[in-house]
Amino acid sequence: MKFIKGILFCFAFLLLLPSGANAEILDELKSYIQSDYVGTINGDLKKAKSIDEVMEMLDAYSTYFTAEEFEAYINSIEMTSVGIGVVIEKHEQGIVIMQVIEGGSAYKAGIKTGDIIVSINGQSAVDMSVQEASSLILGKKNTAVKIDLLQNGQTTSKTLVRKSFTVPNVTTELFYGNVGYIHLSSFSEDAAPLVKKAYDKLKKEGAKTFIVDIQNNGGGYVSAAEELIGMFPNTPLAYKLQMADETSVHKAVKQSVQFPSNTRVLVNRFSASASEMMAAALVDQETAILYGEQTYGKGSMQGFYELSDGSYLKLTIGKFTGPKGSQINEVGVKPQVSTAKPIMTAHFDALVSKFSSYKALSPITVQATKSFTVAFSKDVSSDQLANAIELVTLGGDTVPFTMKQQKNKLLITPSKPLTEGAQYMLLVHPSVKDEAGKKLKSGRYVHVTVK
Repeated sequence: MKFIKGILFCFAFLLLLPSGANAEILDELKSYIQSDYVGTINGDLKKAKSIDEVMEMLDAYSTYFTAEEFEAYINSIEMTSVGIGVVIEKHEQGIVIMQVIEGGSAYKAGIKTGDIIVSINGQSAVDMSVQEASSLILGKKNTAVKIDLLQNGQTTSKTLVRKSFTVPNVTTELFYGNVGYIHLSSFSEDAAPLVKKAYDKLKKEGAKTFIVDIQNNGGGYVSAAEELIGMFPNTPLAYKLQMADETSVHKAVKQSVQFPSNTRVLVNRFSASASEMMAAALVDQETAILYGEQTYGKGSMQGFYELSDGSYLKLTIGKFTGPKGSQINEVGVKPQVSTAKPIMTAHFDALVSKFSSYKALSPITVQATKSFTVAFSKDVSSDQLANAIELVTLGGDTVPFTMKQQKNKLLITPSKPLTEGAQYMLLVHPSVKDEAGKKLKSGRYVHVTVK
């Protein structure tokens, strides 16, 4: 038997329980469950006569894999697979889509995070397990699968072609104001080195502060979480773990790269497992600012046991909390800043911090295709005015616009329509002068929302 400890898988791609197994494998399963399983066993384990029957007695995160299924499952965490490009989880109405991989068949068909699969190839998904759903969704390359979806209260049908896909686990962008943005999709084995590489790249591009985005990140390896937590200064602890025979506090693995103390971390309702381990560690030790929604609430840890025939048992072996005991399982991690627009809010706050001497003007709401006006207490001079005003996309860069001066008012007209639902910041730098040639004592900024 080979035991691989410390994996926080939450979401699944391809799991299918075989209908039968020999007595030796069944006895192995029962032995590991009796010694290491943390959770309620719903039934008489000793009387179970099949693997299916045994696994039905355990929680939703404990699973049996054939050798082929295990390899494919690991590939899904490492962001490689053959399917329609979604990450799924169980839902009371069927199977909920937790993440849609850009470029995959589902993405091209307009499927969104939060859509619910209600049937697969004509089979109802209401009582279907994640394992059963995954086995139907995945398949050979260039074959088709039909799914019925619940989208915004309406049922639609999609026929999708399965494709091979590999997803970049880390993506980066340099936002206006030298704010480095790093998005991590999965806590893969190489997550920490990838994030370090992204950090170094953004630093070379001029990044001074950072936003780390783990929204829609369903988890991965404990070791990756320990290493990523170790990239935050003054965060020595990673989590507290309750296992069958002991409770212990585990340390973060300090890294050579350290994020600034004002780093902002983004989470949402689909941030789960290892993402929640990291989020709780940062909140418990007050070492980063969390933005977004309360997280998924999966505070259980799974380990893998290789069985004598090469198959694997994924078994819940512990429940973890934040290092200071903050609960995660079935609760989730609550961010310090609750917002439905975490990228925009975090970028706005980063800019407010950067321009700390600037004064806030009253926020405004504008139409996407309309001009808008900013008023000053005095008439302003047109001298170098164009260089003193910037319109910034929150979660992006500057937006080109034209401007007309009307005494103490500026009429701002974006060169292209603004994005509905997006947010912007209008910056008025202190180089603006009044008619007497006197500069502003300090800059100004306006929070702009597009309706």
